[in-house]
Amino acid sequence: MSLSRQLVKNVMEGAIFASPMPLAIDDLVVLFSEDEKLSRQELLKLIKELQTEYVGRALELVEIASGYRFQVRAQFSPWVSRLWPEKPPRLSRAVLETLAIIAYRQPVTRAEIEAIRGVVVSTQIIKTLFDRDWIVVVGHREVPGRPALLATTRQFLDAFSLKSLSELPPLAAIRDLDSIARDIDGGLA
Repeated sequence: MSLSRQLVKNVMEGAIFASPMPLAIDDLVVLFSEDEKLSRQELLKLIKELQTEYVGRALELVEIASGYRFQVRAQFSPWVSRLWPEKPPRLSRAVLETLAIIAYRQPVTRAEIEAIRGVVVSTQIIKTLFDRDWIVVVGHREVPGRPALLATTRQFLDAFSLKSLSELPPLAAIRDLDSIARDIDGGLA
């Protein structure tokens, strides 16, 4: 490596901080010229060093489905969220239940969601999830009517700071949807 470790970390830190979207390792590789190229393993090692440097600070460097991003640690969100007095619309219990069914049972049809919830899923709930880019149609069930199969997206994972669906909490751990809704609304503010 022709550049110092600290300079490479500073370049990556600046790029991740300045980017409006999470940056994947492949995005970080292109920051360096041919004679400055680093392997993916070297960059990952430097990312780990950067993450360690942020321990105990208000910001953290996290890996999510789309790559790496800086975010405010959850314990500081009550103060930081005061900068934006306008809150995003609250997620209703029905939206959260529908999203949870899709996340845990995907791919799933609307009729299957309705059978699990025991009530009709309103078009507005599905529209809300599509509008937030949290769900997508991944195919159609080969039955009469060919209903759409719904699944979650990378944006869903990113919104909930997850790298993959395997990081979802076990279903048994999810008891109080109202407190989850408060946590989500506070974290997405």
